[in-house]
Amino acid sequence: MSRNNRGAILYLLPTAILFIVFYYWPLVQNLYLSFFSWNMVSPTLKYVGLENFASVLQSSELLKILLNTCVFLLIMLVLNFILPYFYAYILGHLVHHWTSFYRSALFLPATLSLAVASILFLWIYNPLAGPLSIILGWADLDSPRWFKENYLVIFAICTIIGWKVFGYNLIIMLAAMVAVPREMIEAAKLENASNWVIFKKIILPMTSSTAIYVFTITIVFGLQYVLVPVNMLTQGGPNQGSSNLVYIIYQYAFVFFQTGKAAAYAVLTMVCYALFLYVKNKYLEKKVYYEN
Repeated sequence: MSRNNRGAILYLLPTAILFIVFYYWPLVQNLYLSFFSWNMVSPTLKYVGLENFASVLQSSELLKILLNTCVFLLIMLVLNFILPYFYAYILGHLVHHWTSFYRSALFLPATLSLAVASILFLWIYNPLAGPLSIILGWADLDSPRWFKENYLVIFAICTIIGWKVFGYNLIIMLAAMVAVPREMIEAAKLENASNWVIFKKIILPMTSSTAIYVFTITIVFGLQYVLVPVNMLTQGGPNQGSSNLVYIIYQYAFVFFQTGKAAAYAVLTMVCYALFLYVKNKYLEKKVYYEN
């Protein structure tokens, strides 16, 4: 081993130790717990083999949890990926006045915690005295029970996360937008290219590397963001109508005290994330433009 290699290993060693202790070892422990029945109170663990996985895969709630998860992801991709993409293009290339104000105003919600955002939207969605119910009352419409109806509750929770995360993703996309060479856009305009053609033929390819990053964090972190508003406002209700793969892990572990099932759901969630990352690296990355 050369001297340079030894030096590189020494520099990487602290980070490698942190990863092993706080990332890979908990994953191994989680896999270990999935083969046991334990309520986090008893001093002994009861070995049950694959019983937890069988119980999870055969449960009637699994299909609903997976469907809820897909609905969460689709709505969050619209709110936190597609909309920031278009808004970033508008602010970066079509708006020429008050741009700093617009950027600051749209980014401001990102500075608040999800807990604060949840309480704020609980007031907004109040079906009796909330601002939204008052506006609907002007049109002689009754406000729905946003957090008591299946799928409507998912939309309501996604708006909380979308409002919170939108500005952060917008700033990331905006940085990619303004990095596109102006000369290319001006040359396209001289050829009478429309804004849509410029966006499709120039902006999309040139910002695809940033877009795939925002797309990834929207999916990977989006479900984790759901945990706070769901836990504060619905606790998975109505009838698991707002639960998903991440919240069900918390629910089985710290509400039902069924650690084995929680670990089994965690393994299933990790498999889903691994499949997503495989598809991203195998197929989506091939369509990404990297300048260097």
